[in-house]
Amino acid sequence: MFDESLLDRPDDLARADTTGLLRGAASAGARVRTAARLAAEAGVGDLKPDGRPRTVLVAGPGDTPRRLADLLGALAACPVLPLPATGDAPTARERRWTLPGWAGPLDLLLIATADGTEPGFALLVEQAYRRGCTISAVTPAAGPLGAALQQARGFLLPFATAPHGEPGTDPGTFWAQLTPLLALSDRIGLLSAPPGTLAAVADRLDTAATRFGPAADTYGNPAKTLTTELADHLPLLWSSGPGTEAVARRFADLLTARAGRPALAAALPEALTVHGALLVTHGRTAPADDDLDDFFRDRVEEPDTLRPRAVLFREPGDTAGPRALIAAHAAADDRGTPVTQLDAPPGDRLEALAELLALTEFAAAYLALTPTGDTTA
Repeated sequence: MFDESLLDRPDDLARADTTGLLRGAASAGARVRTAARLAAEAGVGDLKPDGRPRTVLVAGPGDTPRRLADLLGALAACPVLPLPATGDAPTARERRWTLPGWAGPLDLLLIATADGTEPGFALLVEQAYRRGCTISAVTPAAGPLGAALQQARGFLLPFATAPHGEPGTDPGTFWAQLTPLLALSDRIGLLSAPPGTLAAVADRLDTAATRFGPAADTYGNPAKTLTTELADHLPLLWSSGPGTEAVARRFADLLTARAGRPALAAALPEALTVHGALLVTHGRTAPADDDLDDFFRDRVEEPDTLRPRAVLFREPGDTAGPRALIAAHAAADDRGTPVTQLDAPPGDRLEALAELLALTEFAAAYLALTPTGDTTA
């Protein structure tokens, strides 16, 4: 069972956090500053782009390309697509990436990896060079990918390594990869993320770390409150726009990979159809079997079931009360499904999304550190 009291015992949380999940979440602001500084030192501000790319392709190990493409695509002025690996190789070192047939001189290839020794990425750079694509990568400078990038006249953005731990288990990798891509995208006119904005994002993440961190009591800590609400439920993560859709999808990944808990993400209004059967099955309209004749049945052998709980992520700047959100609340209430609504805070859109990302990062870490969680991911 979920031990809520653990959330108000910071020392016990620290002892349980053997993979540094909370430490990684708390240091997100520092990683943004380091990554922004390294990008500036690499010369991102000196680039003289010829214009915006037609399409941006994002490659990387695991779910990296999907999550980076989600967030960049929500902010960018052109399509941003993940480039998945091909084949069925079990590890990133054995995988290969193939450009789509239409990729060419009008397109930009972005590679993000904390390793840089995967042979498949060096081969991908060669492909892109032959096709005439513009190429950039966030990666350690030393390694096959860095060498291939130099030969192909691509632009290398140094990966901001963690001050502790191995890259493969580093929970701060996301911000170390996203920040230089934001700086590059700002320079080539895809979105607005100038140095001042990145500095403000780092400050917002620092503030979030204090507000959502283990030292803050559960009462008044939105991340711990969300943790207790989701502890014994199946999270249905609903979003009201492309920015919050990126947040919801990443939260689902974190809950599954780090906390070992199932979660489903979908955008409104389609979420009401996609997840409708779950609401009907587990809500008020579920078949009633708790009549008097069944009251004394033996429930010891009955399996536990997760009841759904909807989490509504409201898009930054959306103050009009869109019909999709109203319909979502009505549908959940009609079926007896509890709802948590998380509104993006006011201000710059990127800063608002960063705060939501921090909130979900801490919540996933707390769920991973409970007795039913899994801290090995």
